[in-house]
Amino acid sequence: MEEIDKEQTGDKSGSSRNFIEMAIDKDLREGVYDTVCTRFPPEPNGFLHIGHAKSILLNYGLAQEYGGKFNMRFDDTNPTKEKSEFMDSIIRDVQWLGADYEDRLFYASDYFGRMYEEAVKLIKKGKAYISTLTADEIRETRGTLTEPGSEDPGRGRSIEENLRMFEEMKSGAVEDGAMTLRARIDMASPNMNMRDPILYRVAHIPHARTGDTWCIYPMYDFAHPLEDAFEGVTHSICTLEFEDHRPLYEWVVRECEFVHPPRQIEFAKLFLNNVVTGKRYIKKLVEDGIVDGWDDPRLVTIASLRRRGYTPASIRRFVELCGVSKANSVTDDAMLEYCIREDLKETAPRMMAILHPLKLVIDNYPAGQTEELEIENNKDVPEMGKRKVPFSGELYIERDDFMEEPPKKYFRLFPGNEVRLMNAYFVRCTGVDKDENGEITAVHCTYDPESRGGESPDGRKVKGTIHWVSAAQSATCTVRLYENIIDEEKGVYNKEDGSLNLNPHSVEVINDARVEPALAGAQPEERFQFVRSGFFCADLKDSAPGAPVFNRIVSLKSSFVLPKEG
Repeated sequence: MEEIDKEQTGDKSGSSRNFIEMAIDKDLREGVYDTVCTRFPPEPNGFLHIGHAKSILLNYGLAQEYGGKFNMRFDDTNPTKEKSEFMDSIIRDVQWLGADYEDRLFYASDYFGRMYEEAVKLIKKGKAYISTLTADEIRETRGTLTEPGSEDPGRGRSIEENLRMFEEMKSGAVEDGAMTLRARIDMASPNMNMRDPILYRVAHIPHARTGDTWCIYPMYDFAHPLEDAFEGVTHSICTLEFEDHRPLYEWVVRECEFVHPPRQIEFAKLFLNNVVTGKRYIKKLVEDGIVDGWDDPRLVTIASLRRRGYTPASIRRFVELCGVSKANSVTDDAMLEYCIREDLKETAPRMMAILHPLKLVIDNYPAGQTEELEIENNKDVPEMGKRKVPFSGELYIERDDFMEEPPKKYFRLFPGNEVRLMNAYFVRCTGVDKDENGEITAVHCTYDPESRGGESPDGRKVKGTIHWVSAAQSATCTVRLYENIIDEEKGVYNKEDGSLNLNPHSVEVINDARVEPALAGAQPEERFQFVRSGFFCADLKDSAPGAPVFNRIVSLKSSFVLPKEG
């Protein structure tokens, strides 16, 4: 076969190539495959998390790079844990990230008949047999890392007897756990996965897609390579924990006699510090009511990140920065926040929102007057245009923008001090109103009508600038301020009992925030920068027309610095 040209293979001489690309380049160059087909094969037993995003985007990106195909497939071989809710969420997540599988959506359950035939083939070849050992007995006879396992009594059973018993399993005549189909490989193998692994087990459980058609189900390590082979997948890109399973993967496709079997290549998982990704832990948080479902914005499931306000572009950038490696490492979760900040600072309009309102009364402003000020949506991105914001004699400012007895170097509002109202006027504090408990209920000031737009007519300068909204025209909304659900000082897991070290202050709900009137009509997933407060997103589930709920995605600044290349 003629050597495939570099344009077709994606071979970029002189450019940086990761080890997976170099392996694919070699396979194409040597004619092992004439095209590339990758896949993303999740088990539908939970929501996907940020680590899965790396696998999705890596597999899809390779298919795009080589002009190949990308398949989406559910490994739905375990009906005890799978739910349609999880399938629906996974499809939404993959599509939201932009991984287009076109019309290639597959299910392992579609291949149950073919898998059964392959199992029969292995029995006929003397490569598989029926075991009547219990699960505990199989575990006890597997041996250890330093001692070989002992042979199953069924290992010497005849092919005819194995075929008959396998048919009994399939017909429903065998109780759960009474029989399994095991591969005949090597009970002395140094790789525990090769010590006659189980290929099929009995489970009288209806399947979400096949109903009661089957009462035997293939094990993952048997089903997965067959699914890849059936679909014409060329490169099975998976994470490092499957490295020890690769000999079994290769044994299955070899003994089932596939002419062009897929090749498994492993890469390092994406690990983030101070986050919870384990499905068991997330499931418990959901069941215990600690979080608001699998898509709670404090989690790092893809659905959670979307609901929090992250964009597909920010996650793609994050995965790109993490790179592809063979060595496991832990990534700072601040890098994920860096990616969304970099995305939104160029795309999110800057709006004024008052999270903890304090009334500001301008005593010399014309009574009953309201004017409209024209304000840029994002000064760093002029093409985003301008908007009109109402201004009146009664405003709301942030409560911490006023202090009656300020410390040194406090440049915001206090009695006698002058500040700039952002894009509006200079105002000078003249006094306060208090209730019977001595709490400040309103701040009074006067304004300089010649300073419209926040510019001084006589060149005087003020050191403080504060933002505001008009009291009468502003809208009331709910704002949620999120922190890490994990107590970062203690780490993710309790060393004594393995439980999670939870942060009891992971969310603050503000029900009386005041925002510009334009924000009252925010649509779900619409993102903004709230001046001085951070980047926010209208919640995907809880926002309603005229009653938005805003989630803080991230604060405005971080100490994180992107490492320099090299």
